[in-house]
Amino acid sequence: MQDIYERIRIGGVLPVASFFTPEEAVPTCRALEAGGIGAIEITFRTEAAAEAIYLVRQTLPGFLVGAGSLLNAEMAQTAIMAGAEFLVTPGFSVPIVEMAQSRGVPIFPGCSNASDLMTASSYNLNIVKFFPAEALGGLKMLKALSAPFPKLSFMPTGGLTLDNFTDYLADPKVFACGGSWLVKSAWLQSENYEAVRDAARRTREKLDLFREANA
Repeated sequence: MQDIYERIRIGGVLPVASFFTPEEAVPTCRALEAGGIGAIEITFRTEAAAEAIYLVRQTLPGFLVGAGSLLNAEMAQTAIMAGAEFLVTPGFSVPIVEMAQSRGVPIFPGCSNASDLMTASSYNLNIVKFFPAEALGGLKMLKALSAPFPKLSFMPTGGLTLDNFTDYLADPKVFACGGSWLVKSAWLQSENYEAVRDAARRTREKLDLFREANA
């Protein structure tokens, strides 16, 4: 489990994608990998999610793939059976967290307020998803919420872009950033995987420059 957390932390950015068909998943992940990013969160917002996860795990075993937008334990179970290596939820779900912990599967539960963070702390979680980050007030809100919780780190997601993600990473409480700017729906519909590769490359270049400047 620790290795998965570490891989996401080192990666710095977790692309979030919703696939219209399962067949879009493998070329998308290959494009991300070509651009220097080796992980993805596949959301359960479409019926293609479970098969997409399965295809990526079977075809690209070195690529880290997780499931997002999970709303209940049944969806989480489906994701795990498909091969999801980590789980992400939009809000805090006790049944999903308890199931993930019992199965030893890393989970990033969505938290948007102090009550969520207190619940996360009661489950001995160290990393949570801050969602929807920009709509909630962005980095200013994250700083205010995180202050009473020194042991928690955050993965802000929602409204992040190529232009602002390093602003979040500059905060020591930010573990990694999640975002859909790397895999846009329009690119999937037109099978423009070169655009995915280029977005990943630009993101990786900006991340590397940010880390060099802050080393």
